[in-house]
Amino acid sequence: MKWSSRYSLIHSDRLILVFVLVLGLAVAAVAWLVGRQPVETAFTETDSLLFARKSVWGGRYKARKQLTYRQDYVAAKPFAFDPNTADSTELLRLGLKPWQVRNIYKYRAKGGVFRKADDFARIYGLSKKEYRALRPYITISDDYRPAAELVGERKPLQVSERDTLKFPVKIAAGEQVALNRADTAMLRRVPGIGSAWAKRIAAYGKRLGGYVAVGQLLELDDFPKEALAYFRVDSPTPEKLNLNKLSVAQMRRHPYLNFFQARAIDDYRRLRGPLHSLDDLRLHRDFKPEDIERLRPYVCF
Repeated sequence: MKWSSRYSLIHSDRLILVFVLVLGLAVAAVAWLVGRQPVETAFTETDSLLFARKSVWGGRYKARKQLTYRQDYVAAKPFAFDPNTADSTELLRLGLKPWQVRNIYKYRAKGGVFRKADDFARIYGLSKKEYRALRPYITISDDYRPAAELVGERKPLQVSERDTLKFPVKIAAGEQVALNRADTAMLRRVPGIGSAWAKRIAAYGKRLGGYVAVGQLLELDDFPKEALAYFRVDSPTPEKLNLNKLSVAQMRRHPYLNFFQARAIDDYRRLRGPLHSLDDLRLHRDFKPEDIERLRPYVCF
């Protein structure tokens, strides 16, 4: 059988095939022509942050399908604005970039408030040039200004109005305070002595049983030496410790006796009997000569 006779079509089949081919070509041509026609769309700015990018084609604007962020669409025209209430459209008109506008919105959403014009410089991404250009146009509404401004500025206190309880008048050079008789209020009148130092001085004097010398104040850590000239000790009568009757715990409460010294006294009483003088402890390794001398005014037997 010949090749032509095997694949030959009858007349009606050939007509149908030709019709299908012509129809397909016609549909393809129409689709191609329609796709080339420019789609004219009226450009409206429906969103202040998004817009349809324009491109010139054949003297007409063609709206692209992809939406992108607004860039250089509106020329920057500075005007007075409140950063606490300005919307995105106003901020864009000022020349700010969309991501800068978003940072402002985030700052306000987290409770941030611009209380003064300089607060606007805190916006992340804002350059010095941009801030300096916008600074003259920033106006903060009275609703966002600090409430303290309603009270007004406080007038400085006159000398007659000074609170002597909070701010005691200091004594003059050459005057002195009796260390054992002064209370904390009097101690605070000494130059360089505040409420904290006054409490420490009074508490240490109570632990000692009374001061016997002004120099004992230097036993307080970081005591101001320049304040020593304002103190005096008149006829000291300190409280006495009876070393033959007190327990180890009671002796340890005194600043001049540590645990080992108190235990040494207790051992001496137990092994040798009552003490008659501090000189009985001179040979003990826990008692140095300076320890005995500073303890001497505070003991009895």
